[in-house]
Amino acid sequence: MRKLLPGLAAMLWVFTALSQNYVLDSVITVYPDLVNLEANTLYYAEESPEFSRFFSKLDSVYSGKREKLHIMHIGGSHIQADFYSNKLRTYLQNMSEVATSQRGFVFPYHLAHTNNPLNYRVEANNDLWEGYRCSVNHHQSTWGLSGVTAAFCRVRDTIVVKSNYKNDVLNTRYCFNRLRVFYDTWTDDYDVRVTEPDLVVMDTIVDQGKYREFRFNSDIEEISLVVERKFDAGRDTEFLLMGLEMMNDEPGIEYTSIGANGAKFDSYFRCDLFEEQLALYSPDLFIISIGTNDAYTPNFKPEKFESQYEEFLQMVKRVNPECAILLTVPNDSYYKRRHPNPHTEKQQKIIHELARRHQMAVWDFYEVMGGLGASGQWYQKELMPNDRIHFTLPGYSVKADLLLDALVKQWEQMTSRPVNSLLTHFKTIGEQN
Repeated sequence: MRKLLPGLAAMLWVFTALSQNYVLDSVITVYPDLVNLEANTLYYAEESPEFSRFFSKLDSVYSGKREKLHIMHIGGSHIQADFYSNKLRTYLQNMSEVATSQRGFVFPYHLAHTNNPLNYRVEANNDLWEGYRCSVNHHQSTWGLSGVTAAFCRVRDTIVVKSNYKNDVLNTRYCFNRLRVFYDTWTDDYDVRVTEPDLVVMDTIVDQGKYREFRFNSDIEEISLVVERKFDAGRDTEFLLMGLEMMNDEPGIEYTSIGANGAKFDSYFRCDLFEEQLALYSPDLFIISIGTNDAYTPNFKPEKFESQYEEFLQMVKRVNPECAILLTVPNDSYYKRRHPNPHTEKQQKIIHELARRHQMAVWDFYEVMGGLGASGQWYQKELMPNDRIHFTLPGYSVKADLLLDALVKQWEQMTSRPVNSLLTHFKTIGEQN
């Protein structure tokens, strides 16, 4: 029978729900052997000129300089939920007065009938929309950067885009004066327009990336769009929505999370427009958290995993050669809730080898957790649910603090800042709420 831990669990739930408090110290005080803190580092980052540039730019934003910095983070369900990535986003965007930039690229997951992050909202008549994920083998559609497409095959619907929803922690609020709507612009079967035309100063369809961009005459937090089938279009014609991007001209840090439940490398290679849409951006840091679903099989093939990882890395570097790339080793997990998955250890070796080969960095969360079977301990401590693949909300909060810890310690080292000076600052951010 699993031992319940009401005191720690209640404390972590309160911290996570009400603020951005740094909870890692509380956890390791109660469970000093839960994580391997010595392994909580960015391996090989000091050997990468791209990471040197990234930390220099990050340091400038921290010091109050008005410049833009973009982080992109891609993965599967851990990233689609946007729990630990949003905590990192909130930490970074509150580290100085100029650190909050635009919300950027998002996907309206509710329209595809799957879970949406809590910090923004897109509303429509969901019953009129169908969802297709690149990670579902029998789904067939056109996919872009998000790996998810919401299809509409009716006459008319209104989409309400809200840049802020349940993101009032630390007053991190987003406004936008431009909106990109990514859809099948190569057809002319549907009209997309803003319900308040007086706000619009420019309306442009761009072929490279397949999007329509609206420019507005003021900063807004909410806008309504009408999607309407044209009179001469066929009844079976679909409108394919592949993403939205809320943009402004503010400097600071933009943190884009891209995730599709169940996604693996095979999934993203099905996305015909992925590279074309990725080329619209020049991220300073690209975090890759793909691998859990690749290993969730009795027939894991290490050679295939390495080949696909290599191909994906080449694509990212082809689009942006100066981007720092962080490879994250998947967490320890159970296969069908029966036994720890031994394939993650094989992935760990491959990921380290790829990073050394390409002068990239690795955050080895598998080792930080404790290696094979560690997910059982995290489950016992109520930091993972019964599937021992995902994390509870407190577990994701701990995971975010671990990655923040590794990131800022490397940042201190590569910018010659005093040890723990940055981490001390980030630990106090939640207290500002």
